[in-house]
Amino acid sequence: MPNRVAFGLAALIVLIALVDGLANGGGGFLFIARKFLDLVSYVAFWR
Repeated sequence: MPNRVAFGLAALIVLIALVDGLANGGGGFLFIARKFLDLVSYVAFWR
């Protein structure tokens, strides 16, 4: 993945987190973060 694409994706994630923080108090981003941690623990179980 070229650096330009990686920076674009990082900027998009930060923008989505900021919009969610302003609109919903960060609830959506926190939900996704918790589900991601559940996924990581599930994948670590199968390792």
